[in-house]
Amino acid sequence: MKAFIIYDSVYGNTEKIAQAIGTGLTGEVNVVPVGEVNPSELKTCDLLIVGSPVHGGRATPAIDACVKQLPANSLKGISVAAFDTRFESEEQGVGLRLLMSVIRYAAERIANALVKKGGTLVAEPEGFIVENKEGPLKQGELERATKWAKQLSLAKEVPSSIGN
Repeated sequence: MKAFIIYDSVYGNTEKIAQAIGTGLTGEVNVVPVGEVNPSELKTCDLLIVGSPVHGGRATPAIDACVKQLPANSLKGISVAAFDTRFESEEQGVGLRLLMSVIRYAAERIANALVKKGGTLVAEPEGFIVENKEGPLKQGELERATKWAKQLSLAKEVPSSIGN
């Protein structure tokens, strides 16, 4: 299997998760910051994973732009998955929890965009928890990311409820 992991990271937490996911995959794995992506390389991968920190319920502008610039159906035949780094909603105040339930998370939006480009979703979008705005990651999240990646290696298409 040839996997390509594209990420954007503001404080380094999303990069750490991307690297942990890369560790959990077998075969040829490329973990690349969004600014270094060569779109032509995506045509040769079997699995594309895209991750971003959450910014107002969305991915970073760089991740959004990267996915939007992919041609229609360019991910046909490619398995896709998405992740983000986020606050744990249960630990936030009532107002922020309500807002988070309305605006949702970046991983869902990324996954939806990848499917619209022809990708086959092989896992529900995943969120990894940061304890504060700048981190650190919640204890155990790197191990959970590696475990999630191992499951991706075995995954088949999942029925998409994204955007519903």
